[in-house]
Amino acid sequence: MINTENFEFEGTYHIFSHVNGTEVIFREPSNYQFFLEKIEKYILPVADIYAYCLLPNHFHLLLRFKNFDDVNSENEHQFLMKNFGNLLNAYAKAYNKKYNRKGALFLNAVKRKKISDEKYLLKVLHYIHNNPVNHGFVNKIDQWKHSSYNSYLNPEKGSKLNREEIMPYFDSVEVFKNYHQSTVEYDFLNFE
Repeated sequence: MINTENFEFEGTYHIFSHVNGTEVIFREPSNYQFFLEKIEKYILPVADIYAYCLLPNHFHLLLRFKNFDDVNSENEHQFLMKNFGNLLNAYAKAYNKKYNRKGALFLNAVKRKKISDEKYLLKVLHYIHNNPVNHGFVNKIDQWKHSSYNSYLNPEKGSKLNREEIMPYFDSVEVFKNYHQSTVEYDFLNFE
């Protein structure tokens, strides 16, 4: 079961949400791009993003929140959660308008799991990047265009991701690729 512990400044989290019902949240390539623009607007000011994966009916983020000295520590969770509410509401409003639909697009709660150590961090990274393969959308991890995996393969290309925090765990891009092609047990992650 996923904990729904409070967000904390400087905490690292695996965050995900699912469509409400059986629809999809990304119908066409422009939807994925628009969602990433909303992440840039609402989440990058409060967090460094290490990894993401957007799938037709759900998404995953791996991030670390920044510290805000001017926010009372009692209000940390509300302050950070508001940005996720704004992200999902802005996307849902635009999506509903574009596709002439009504009602909630996402499930009510943003699910989250705090990352407690390096081993867990790397397993979540592997899980997020391999999600399109695990769900049968592609056969090879690098075929999915809507994740951060390919950004790590091209370090000379600019990115909004904080790759500098993740790459020191790997000696090279080749080691990064090999790790993602290896088998990792997710049983203790229990995300779904």
